[in-house]
Amino acid sequence: MKKVALVTGGSRGIGKAICVQLAKELGYHILINYQSNKEAALQTLNELNLHGKTGEILKFDVANQTETQQVLQAWKDENLNAKVEVIVNNAGITRDGLFMWMEKNDWKSVIDTSLDGFYHVTQFFIQDLLRSRYGRIINLVSVSGLKGNPGQINYSAAKGAVIAATKSLAQEVAKRNVTVNAVAPGFIESDMTAEMNQQELKKMIPTNRFGKPEEVAHLVAFLASEKASYITGEVININGGIYS
Repeated sequence: MKKVALVTGGSRGIGKAICVQLAKELGYHILINYQSNKEAALQTLNELNLHGKTGEILKFDVANQTETQQVLQAWKDENLNAKVEVIVNNAGITRDGLFMWMEKNDWKSVIDTSLDGFYHVTQFFIQDLLRSRYGRIINLVSVSGLKGNPGQINYSAAKGAVIAATKSLAQEVAKRNVTVNAVAPGFIESDMTAEMNQQELKKMIPTNRFGKPEEVAHLVAFLASEKASYITGEVININGGIYS
């Protein structure tokens, strides 16, 4: 049986680093989810191949339940000898702005991607994980979901909700050896933070730097491993001490 890990939003940044690390460290065949940037997804796949690892790209919008289910069901039907053991809910978007001027679509699109995306992907696989009595669900959240952040009410609300869902689901599935944890990055070098003023922001960070996607990926790989079998319902901060 081929063991598989699915990473949503796996084509760039933190998602890409997670795909590579899960393949290199744990030997998983990687399902690289992307929504629009096929070229970036193929670059991630190529990097896996360069390391002698395997994967494939899957195009679907996690916010769209019908599309998500159709693509994942088609993959399952074509891969009867494969089993998804690890789900990394990494896909997320930002639509920053002050709440008093925030339009409904900017609120809804962020919630739909992070929170509904978690539901659509995880709920699709959860019965399989419970039947096989093994699974690792890892949700990428944010320091914004823990302490809040002005200008990010929608993003903070979405990530805060996923944190609460993580803690609740962990209690439902723990007896079947399925763990559910969240990883909360602070400022990480990525497309999402590329336009930020690092020189100013790093003054807020005790380590005086932004984190690297690979550092987040190492933590995710640990949580996806057998070594983390007694850790569940946790939110692990990786933020250089900004929330200490």
